[in-house]
Amino acid sequence: MALTIISLIKQVPLPSEMRMGEDGLMDRTKAKSIINIDCQFGLEAGLQLRKQHPDARLIVCSMGPKSFETSLRTAISMGYDEAYLLSDRKLGGSDTYATGLAISTMLKHLGFSKDSKDPFIILAGRQTSDGDTAHVPSQVAENIGIPQATFVESVKADGAGNVIARRIIEGGYQILKLPIPCVISLTPTGIPPRKPSLSGAIKARTLNITTFGIDDIGLGTEKIGINGSPTIVVKVVNIVSERPPITMSEGHNEASLVDSLIANLKKGGNVLEKKEKTAKKEIERPDFPEKDYRNGAKGIITWAEVTNGKISRPSLELLTPARDLATQLGNDTKVLTLVIGKNVQSLAQTLIEHGSDEVILVENDKLEEYLVLPFSSIFAQVIKERKPEIALFAATTSGRELAPRIGMKTDSGVTADCTGLEIGEYIDKKEKVIYTPILESRRPTYGESKLATILGFVCPQISTARAGTFEVPQRVEGRKGIVSSFNPVLEHKDFVVEIIKTVRGEGGLQNLFDADIIITGGRGTTSDNLGLIQALAEALKSQGINAEWACSRPVVDEGIVEYARQIGQTGKTIRPKVYVAVGVSGAIQHLAGMKESEKIIAIDHNPKAHIFHNADFGIVGEYTDIIPELIERVKAGFKFGIEAKKF
Repeated sequence: MALTIISLIKQVPLPSEMRMGEDGLMDRTKAKSIINIDCQFGLEAGLQLRKQHPDARLIVCSMGPKSFETSLRTAISMGYDEAYLLSDRKLGGSDTYATGLAISTMLKHLGFSKDSKDPFIILAGRQTSDGDTAHVPSQVAENIGIPQATFVESVKADGAGNVIARRIIEGGYQILKLPIPCVISLTPTGIPPRKPSLSGAIKARTLNITTFGIDDIGLGTEKIGINGSPTIVVKVVNIVSERPPITMSEGHNEASLVDSLIANLKKGGNVLEKKEKTAKKEIERPDFPEKDYRNGAKGIITWAEVTNGKISRPSLELLTPARDLATQLGNDTKVLTLVIGKNVQSLAQTLIEHGSDEVILVENDKLEEYLVLPFSSIFAQVIKERKPEIALFAATTSGRELAPRIGMKTDSGVTADCTGLEIGEYIDKKEKVIYTPILESRRPTYGESKLATILGFVCPQISTARAGTFEVPQRVEGRKGIVSSFNPVLEHKDFVVEIIKTVRGEGGLQNLFDADIIITGGRGTTSDNLGLIQALAEALKSQGINAEWACSRPVVDEGIVEYARQIGQTGKTIRPKVYVAVGVSGAIQHLAGMKESEKIIAIDHNPKAHIFHNADFGIVGEYTDIIPELIERVKAGFKFGIEAKKF
């Protein structure tokens, strides 16, 4: 039986060409489009797998308008055999839940289900640049009923009906063994995608692309499109930097440039004039009846991710918005936290002292390490029993694959990577009703250039929160709460994925959240593998400064530095007192992770680098000249205005 390799791709607009329509939503009709970058790595992974299975059948699939045929033909020219497009106006406005449902229904129509006799592997990109959710691979896997691995760097078949995948986790990686069929989503750290061949381009011109409508695949309209989706986007606004104009260093060599920087820091640089807050424009509230759509659901549940026997910091951060939401909801709304693992009872009091009202424990020796299949099954069972109205997850690699799989099980929409959560209301002028209370989830999108407000209409309303966005709530020692146990029903199929190896170190992960100064190296500092970046951080540490080093995404993509040190939209969000960006271009995805820093210093050889538009102080120069000079100044006592730690 020949293996079938299916690659899911999406054609996405360039964020720089996106425009906002009069309705406050994004208009992509005139934007130039490309195959999503992560999807390109998924395509290449499929071609690499065929080297192991020369008789494998390669299929590429997409969902979207007829214009998506351009990307499908590109995949054919790279070496794929068949192309399928799901295109129907009734799919317009579908959220990720509806998208995952539609794509998986098309795949089932093509004969790919959990009961298929012929083996198949579904490949996808980690996430798309327009949405950045990373939801669809998990949703497709759940709807088909097969295992998955997301955030995968490399994949190969073992010849015995399994796939071996190397998956990124916080602070390291895991080697997983998954039985075929399965879904794998690829990060852009694998083998770079190849260029189309001449023979492939000729084939792509004439190949017939099969196009389906929803009627062709037997998909109804109840759960697709803007009306059937469990979530909707109600508002999109531009994200505007509020930093004052940059103060640039002046000088004819590295010594004078650094002297100028030190002088500017002492002066304090430009000060952003605080704008008076204007009264919020009151919108006339129509005299519509209020509707509580929760059907008895009440309470907020969070997931406490356990790594190395401890509760992860992002999981503790979740308790800040959870408590705020509980206060806004009132009526004795409780915050529940689910902890799954081996010998985790000792962690319950820590969660209670940080804000949980009840900690639900699931202890099982098989669950010492996170696995999406049993964890999603357990969570869905808890939701069914407790009926919470809101479920919150940290947007870690595990949280970002777990939440959408649970959402598919509970028919709930999921909002990814949120930076703001509050309770509001939705005025439905068409139905003449006001939905209240409702969770308003705000998240950056379209390459961090826009801020979208998303509402969910199915409980639990599920959101993931960007790590580093919320502060860890102050611990109240001795706070009282309930500790309960839950006994889930688990089956053999929940454990078909095997963790072969886990490699996890601190990798700077924890200290990136606590450091006073962070030195970050970008693509422009890779000539010495960030050696000078690390040396500057070490020099500061030797002076008693709580300093750490990090990197931008291109450095991780090139395999130079581990993912745990990545700052940005798909990495960590930090807010140190001083952030030094060296050789960082200033892509909006990177800015998302560091823009809350108190002071930002940019060093780059390109005077037109975008980073200078988002920094307080800047030096134009070669990092190989500037950083050694800074290291010498630090050794002589310069500390960027930060006081040394007192022991």
